[in-house]
Amino acid sequence: MIKPKIAIIGGSGLYEMEGLKILEERAVDTPFGEPSDDFALGELEGVPVAFLARHSRGHRILPSELNFRANIYAIKKLGCEFIVSVSAVGSLKEEIAPGHFVMIDQFIDRTTQRVSTFFGDGIVAHVGFGDPICGVLRETLYRAAVDVGAKAYSKGTYVCIEGPMFSTKAESNLYRSWGADVIGMTNLQEAKLAREAELCYATMAMSTDYDCWYEGHDAVTAEMVMETLRQNALTAHKILKKAIPEVAKIESNPCVGVLKNAILTNKLLVPDATKKKLKIIYGKNL
Repeated sequence: MIKPKIAIIGGSGLYEMEGLKILEERAVDTPFGEPSDDFALGELEGVPVAFLARHSRGHRILPSELNFRANIYAIKKLGCEFIVSVSAVGSLKEEIAPGHFVMIDQFIDRTTQRVSTFFGDGIVAHVGFGDPICGVLRETLYRAAVDVGAKAYSKGTYVCIEGPMFSTKAESNLYRSWGADVIGMTNLQEAKLAREAELCYATMAMSTDYDCWYEGHDAVTAEMVMETLRQNALTAHKILKKAIPEVAKIESNPCVGVLKNAILTNKLLVPDATKKKLKIIYGKNL
């Protein structure tokens, strides 16, 4: 049975992983419902990995419909310690051109309709999130991107909007005034839940086009975006093939222990049903 240490969540244009030798398709049950899809378990460059199509194969789930809790819970249940999230984004800066990669280090939350915590139902905790990305994992991805010749940035701020509609020009310019670098619809909740689950998480953002602030944006066609997506996917495959063996060499999960002083509820008062539901996530803490 495949026991992956690393999970890859793939978004737009990354449903087929070049070089991924799939050995097993596995459905994973969770107390939060079904994940986006069955996991493809296999090997990438000889390293056991689990791959999840974020929007399901065929891209059938809206960003706001994603069951983020089920996705992250399932990854934890599989025994993974690291999550590499690959996601298409719009650029908010002229220097981040279509085809460039940004290794995100910060987020701004503009979502309104999403559950983004495992806590509740009788248990309260406040987890630190000042640095929402695992620095060790982010640096590993950046080095791999540079090594394969990709145009990449080691840091960047990701604005996560609700979607599925894109921003207005006023909103886009507001985010630019905040100093944000890219805009997307999915990665913030993944990062929050991964932190609560003590999983190392990093986002590799692939710029597909400029957001609507950019003069000439309206001239961008769907065909142009799809071609950029295709090229980005090819580059992402190269980065992952280079990065995954290096991630596998990380001896210990640097994100373990974030819950040590975060849970405020008296353990004796946490309902048994909640303890059972969260056993895989917080077992040692409850």
